[in-house]
Amino acid sequence: MVARGLEAFEPLSKAEAALLAGLDSGHYDRVGAGGLPETGDTELVVRAELIRTLLLGGPEVPRLHETGLRLGGACISGRLDLEGCRIGCDIGLVDCLLEFAPVLRSAVIDSLILDGSTLPGLAADLIEARGDIYLRAARVDGVVRLRGARLGGELVLDGVEVNEPEGVALNAERLEARGGLLLRSAVIRGGIHAPNLRLGDAFNAIGARVERPGGMALDATGMRCSGDVSLRRIEVEGECEFNGARLGADMDLREARISAPGQTAAVSFRRAAVDGALLIRDGAKIDGVLNLSGAVIGALVDEPDSWPEPGDLLLNECRYDGFLNSPIDAESRLDWLARQDPARWDEDFWPQPYEHLASVLIGTGHADDARRVLIAKERLQRAAQRSRMRWRVVRWIAALRDFVLGVTVGYGRQPFLAFIWLAAFWAVGAVAFELVWYNEAMRPVPAMMLRAPEWVLCGAPVGSELFLPSLGQLRGGLAAAEQSQLACFLSQPEAASYPRFHAWAFSLDALIPVFETGQTDFWMPDVRDPIGYAGRALVVAQTIAGWALSLLAVAGFSGIVKLR
Repeated sequence: MVARGLEAFEPLSKAEAALLAGLDSGHYDRVGAGGLPETGDTELVVRAELIRTLLLGGPEVPRLHETGLRLGGACISGRLDLEGCRIGCDIGLVDCLLEFAPVLRSAVIDSLILDGSTLPGLAADLIEARGDIYLRAARVDGVVRLRGARLGGELVLDGVEVNEPEGVALNAERLEARGGLLLRSAVIRGGIHAPNLRLGDAFNAIGARVERPGGMALDATGMRCSGDVSLRRIEVEGECEFNGARLGADMDLREARISAPGQTAAVSFRRAAVDGALLIRDGAKIDGVLNLSGAVIGALVDEPDSWPEPGDLLLNECRYDGFLNSPIDAESRLDWLARQDPARWDEDFWPQPYEHLASVLIGTGHADDARRVLIAKERLQRAAQRSRMRWRVVRWIAALRDFVLGVTVGYGRQPFLAFIWLAAFWAVGAVAFELVWYNEAMRPVPAMMLRAPEWVLCGAPVGSELFLPSLGQLRGGLAAAEQSQLACFLSQPEAASYPRFHAWAFSLDALIPVFETGQTDFWMPDVRDPIGYAGRALVVAQTIAGWALSLLAVAGFSGIVKLR
């Protein structure tokens, strides 16, 4: 099939003749052995200008089949330049060896199929394809440029190998596709530049490898994706950014290996929104910073083995609805939060991650774990506040205050702790005062009793005489040899009507005076005895501790001692 419009291409090569002979078949016209041709095989050469002529048509050019131009196994010589052209059919160059990068800037086509081909690049900025663009298992030794492209279908790069190690290998900035972007098992040596990418379906890069050490390997800033973003088993050397992205389903990083140590972030989701779950588990490893600052996530699915190293996690202002198939106990999640290092970013403390985690734990019925998280937050926040204080003495006083608040009422988060401390002081006091009583180092309190003959005379041994001003006479001492004044007093008949001593009641009366058991009104440790002196000091300490713990409990229940 040779028309007058093709006379300029005479003589035709064997491959060109085969192409023309099969134009109306609708099948791929495979020349040679059918696979990728060898360089220099003149019989398999098809001139790019001939392909352009067939695609654009004309009054003397053979009409293509409705499916478009389909050629396989050819060497395309020259540059296929279709910039700005309107082509109402598919362009299929499968398993072809292209001498120069095809140019389809601002072209309008149906679909572009370059599966299995080898080419030095692709210049297709602003292309409009009513169908799909395929580069499955292709090899591109240069840049694939699709900046501003608009596709009615998908961009399919499964198994592609793109080599541009010194810069951007795939430029899909502002690309819009009603379908998805498929990079399964692709090897990209260079960066993927895809800010403001718009996808009506999934972004699937399962098993892909992207290499751009020390640079931006995957830039998907501002991406909009209605389907899943699946980076499962991906291997990336370089930074990945999804800042400001809006994902309508899951972000899957299971089994992913992303390495960008020492760079700004290995993976960054600053201000991103993930309507589904963020999955980082099953052996996923991020070597570098994981930045979730300001992100809004439906659910987190993770495991400790996949968490970043300490200092490499940023969660400030990150919000999530809950955890799925993930650790949810306070100990594990506090370890997770402890991997943040605000000082690395010139800040002292981020309270929001702790407060949000606590709210999530409360919402899932883990109130005790939430309380532990809030106590840890108070402790760290107070430490950060103290570090900002100028004077050392003030810091010491604040440290003592915070220590007391922490151990007594859990910074207001566990006010019932104050009652435990009160019970402990009560028990210790009871034992101590029982020992004071056992060592006979107690005495009555009322002045009337201290002047009574039965008490005064018990302070003098038998055989001695003592003048009693209250009676105006001399009386003999009552204390037997080595008998204490208290023991002597208790042996007197007059002491039978005096209130008996009870250590537990005395300790409670000294600790919480409002109980008014009356024990401290009748008995008190005798300061003339060293043991009694120690007991008197304990009474004072218990009174101070009782008032302080009671006030702290009230303050804890009212929330006064909390920082907010």
